Amino acid sequence: MTSTDPRAVVIRYVEAVRDGDADVIHDSFAEDATWHYPGHLPISKVWRGRDAIVNEFLGGMGPILVPGTVEIELVSTIAEGDRVVAEWTSRATTVHGGVYDNRCIGVYTVRDGKITSVIEYADTQHVAAALFPDFDARRPAEAE
Repeated sequence: MTSTDPRAVVIRYVEAVRDGDADVIHDSFAEDATWHYPGHLPISKVWRGRDAIVNEFLGGMGPILVPGTVEIELVSTIAEGDRVVAEWTSRATTVHGGVYDNRCIGVYTVRDGKITSVIEYADTQHVAAALFPDFDARRPAEAE
């Protein structure tokens, strides 16, 4: 039986990302979940729906990162009610020849054992330089 405790749900999700467990990643989200990635990057917007989050947002990182180099480490979690703040590090070699090494924070809302929303905060300047070196971050991102 899978726990519905919000902290356990988020920890299970982050560990699934670390381990590359696609089924657990998919099953961690409510069908109508949202993921907000603020900033002015190609990935900056509110991603709506489990399929868009898993296949387009998270799955879209795959072609940018060298397979077998991704390392995710959960640093800490803080939980209150249905909200969980998780801090993690992400490291990988990029297909552009650089190194992605970022410390991230996500504010998760969990209801009935499923992640219903995430707001992620990271060093977007590093994300731009490491993952999107040809992107002109001075141009405003497309409006939601």
